[in-house]
Formats: sequence, C-alpha cells, structure tokens
Amino acid sequence: MNLIIDCGNTRIKLAVFNKSKLIYNEAFTADNFVKVVLNCIDKFNCKHAIISSVGAIKIQEINKIKEKITLIELNSSTKIPFLNKYSTPKTLGVDRIGLVAAAVSQFPKTNVLVIDAGTCITYDFVDANANYSGGAISPGIKIRYKSLNKFTKKLPLLEPDFDVELIGDSTEKSIHSGIAFGILGEIDSIIKMYKNKNEDLTVVLTGGDVKFLSNKLKNSIFANSNFLLEGLNSILTYNLK
Repeated sequence: MNLIIDCGNTRIKLAVFNKSKLIYNEAFTADNFVKVVLNCIDKFNCKHAIISSVGAIKIQEINKIKEKITLIELNSSTKIPFLNKYSTPKTLGVDRIGLVAAAVSQFPKTNVLVIDAGTCITYDFVDANANYSGGAISPGIKIRYKSLNKFTKKLPLLEPDFDVELIGDSTEKSIHSGIAFGILGEIDSIIKMYKNKNEDLTVVLTGGDVKFLSNKLKNSIFANSNFLLEGLNSILTYNLK
C-alpha cells in the first residue's frame, strides 16, 4: 500500500493507494498531523509514502513519520516521469510537479493543460513528448473575495457564490458576479489560447474549487478532484521501480 500526503495551503489530504487504485482518502487540518498519518500507516499497513508540502509542516513531524515508514519528500531533485524545462526548477511548486506527473501518467503522448483551482489558480502545460515548460499562476476564488474586502473600505467579505446573474443588482451580487464571471472568463480564455497553439489539447480541471467551476466553463474538460493525489502516487511508484 502506498501512502500519499498532500500538505496544501489550507488543509492536508491523506490518501492510500493499492497500486494505482485509490482506496481511501481524507482531509484534515495540521493540528493532529503526525497522529493521523501514523494511524493511517498502521490501519492500511502502508510500506511506502510520499509527501508534497507547500504548507508549514515541521521537520520534527516529518522525522517522526520517517521512523515509521520509507518516505520520499518531493522536491526539485526527486526523480520524475517528465522533462522539467522550467527555467527556475527549484522554485517550481511540488503541487505543480505532482499535477504534471498525473498528466503524463494518465494521458501519455498527449498535449495536456492542467488547471488547479485552489488557493491560487495554476495552469501547467506538458506536451505530447512529456516536456514541461511551465504555465501561469493567478489568484484563486477566496483570494479575490478577500482582496476586495482588504483593499477597499466598504466592500464586505463574502463567501463564494457562483450561482449568480451576470448583472448584479446589489453590491453583494455585483461582487459575486465580478468574481464568478471574471474567473470563468479567464479560464475559458486561457484554454482557448492554448488550443490555438496546440492541437488535440486535453484539459484537466482539479483542486478544491472544482465544484464551483466544472459545470460552468464553456470548454470541454476532465474534472478530477483527486488528480494531484494520483500524480503523487505515480511519482512514488516511478521511484520504486
């Protein structure tokens, strides 16, 4: 059994794979990180693990897990199943590495654009020859809501709502409309630009805000909320060969 640990900006995801099949996953906060991980190792008799962390996990906590299981800490030096042509590879987020690995694993010999709608919206492109050059980073949904509240004196902080009309007839509805259609317009426009440059493009949408976006985009996409977990498992498997 493979144990996958994804430490994001807002929460931690834990998953167990039997080869390539996801058999268990959960999400939790960092408060009981070590306890939850160790319990999962015992429950599923996991033998190998990989951790991808863009959050603040302490070295001491990682060392405690290493005492229990063989653990790969994903970084720029980890062996990966694609050619990383990013000009600053050491600054490339480990979450983006995992997403590209999933694209190469699940859509071999295909041009793939992966859109991760989380705290930030990231765009990552890998070509049919498994060459990764980069992509883009944009503010996510909650960042946009928070920025309108923080950088103005009178606009309220709202919870995301994408079930809105184009024309907002109140301040709150105008905020919802601006953010919702702004993000949808951005994503559809970027997909169109990639399609103009790359034939037979496959587009994958993943991340915590998939539910807000997947049914509202004009372009055809594959929506998969577990894409990063699957990519991390493919990297772990690749390193165990």
